[in-house]
Amino acid sequence: MADPIDNAPPGETPIQRALRLKQAALDKKPKPPRGGRFQREQAAAHASSSKSKPWMSR
Repeated sequence: MADPIDNAPPGETPIQRALRLKQAALDKKPKPPRGGRFQREQAAAHASSSKSKPWMSR
């Protein structure tokens, strides 16, 4: 696998290079699982706590 620094497009600005390297670093990190029990528990906790705060609704 090539290093992200090696495959820089021509005419790339320093800001674009920094963003590209940041995205590459983030892509390498393990991602949390999507969906499942944890997300349902978080949504249920948010819903139950928001019932007692009617002024927080839009």
